[in-house]
Amino acid sequence: MMTSFFDQFASPSFLGIPLIAVAIALPWVLFPTPSSRWMNSRLTTLQAWFINRFTNQLLMPLNMGGHKWALMLTSLMVFLITINMLGLLPYTFTPTTQLSLNMGLAVPLWLATVIIGMRNQPTVALGHLLPEGTPIPLIPVLIIIETISLFIRPLALGVRLTANLTAGHLLIQLIATAVFVLLPVMPTVAILTAAVLFLLTLLEVAVAMIQAYVFVLLLSLYLQENV
Repeated sequence: MMTSFFDQFASPSFLGIPLIAVAIALPWVLFPTPSSRWMNSRLTTLQAWFINRFTNQLLMPLNMGGHKWALMLTSLMVFLITINMLGLLPYTFTPTTQLSLNMGLAVPLWLATVIIGMRNQPTVALGHLLPEGTPIPLIPVLIIIETISLFIRPLALGVRLTANLTAGHLLIQLIATAVFVLLPVMPTVAILTAAVLFLLTLLEVAVAMIQAYVFVLLLSLYLQENV
């Protein structure tokens, strides 16, 4: 039984060919494309409003050098939200529950922010490793601690996204299994459990959006330190 609970996180394959690339590329087909007409559809207008609001909120604390990342961060945000939301549908696979994918997104982007900081302002970038006013005996210890915390950042990004989505999917499957088991035995308890399942599903929809936003927001904060 426990093995079947974790089967949903296994990468699907067809004739021995992994289908994770299809699961990653398919969400882009669902995005509405702008038309040449003067009046856009409600979906396209809502999408444009959401992207504009998110971009303004994300780039507000950044200077002009950080605005070059607007397209990448906004695309990453829409991509993560779409994958997380589609993963809540029945009989679907969520690629962002794979730590390898999340680390593949987190490590290169984090490393890019560090390289930008070391190239543009190396003194300021290295200054983050030693807080101002540190007592002299604590300087070596603090440098080691800050260096470790710097290299833990991409791991924290990937693990946070993976753990939150994995825990939510497991809870949904556990409670759904409990509903099916209790329905013929205790219908009243099964109905109450189904209500809890519905509320948990709504919570997971919010978590899917919030975790995508937190992932991109933390990347923008790392970028803010280095531009």
